[in-house]
Amino acid sequence: MEQFSIGEFSKSTRLSQKALRLYDELGLLPPAFVDPDNGYRYYDRSQLEPARQISRLRQLDVPLAQISALIEMEPQVAAEVLTEFWANAEALHGDRRTLALLLISQLRGEVSVLYDVTTREIPQRSLLCLKRHVDDREAVWALGKEFIGYFREKPMSLLEGKAGAPFLIYYGEVNADSDGPVEMCRPIPQDQAEEIARQYPALTLREEPAHEEAVVNMGKGEATEAQWQMAGASIVAWAEEHQRHFSGLGVRIVYFVEPPRTSESVPDLDFAFPLAN
Repeated sequence: MEQFSIGEFSKSTRLSQKALRLYDELGLLPPAFVDPDNGYRYYDRSQLEPARQISRLRQLDVPLAQISALIEMEPQVAAEVLTEFWANAEALHGDRRTLALLLISQLRGEVSVLYDVTTREIPQRSLLCLKRHVDDREAVWALGKEFIGYFREKPMSLLEGKAGAPFLIYYGEVNADSDGPVEMCRPIPQDQAEEIARQYPALTLREEPAHEEAVVNMGKGEATEAQWQMAGASIVAWAEEHQRHFSGLGVRIVYFVEPPRTSESVPDLDFAFPLAN
């Protein structure tokens, strides 16, 4: 069996030795043999093509966890998964292009308000909440699913109107540099708040003060990141024009479902910034 040292294998696959050590640690591409005396790693010829495949997938920014699953799949199945991954990547690229053009237009002073901004009054209300530090969109989705799961186990009717709709609060950016936090909230009847909260011990009961919100309606279905950014820019521009300031209650996405509510209902989304008095 022909063997390659880690240096030789690195040159043949264009994977750095650092990457090869990482892939070994993750169990993604362990060496064929490790010398017990000196710890040197050796690879065999049958590992060349899997290594090159990993290199190509990494050039496409496929996450390592997904690569691990892909290389275990039948080729046709892997092709379908990669097709879906690339379609999502192209959609994300288009989204980022839109955001980049928005930022360029703002820097040139060409864009002010892109969405219509309205205001509404929110009364004081009792909320059941789940708050967490997260650093990516997948973690936000996971938090939302966990939150919804509590009410699937113990169903409870939603309050009426947008002031009674569930919402997600961002107290900070969610990315590699910032971990929010974010908080899922659901308004509940104030006169029954403590009794209801005892049924959901994993959730936190708190009171939110009455306030006014500046709002952009995003319509039904999911909006892209660029659309959220443009909605936020519209609210900021509106606030500057009307000399209004934001409170410290955190920006939020409101998920309102019109009655009659079914499992097929699609939420109407609002992007809301609480305003200071």
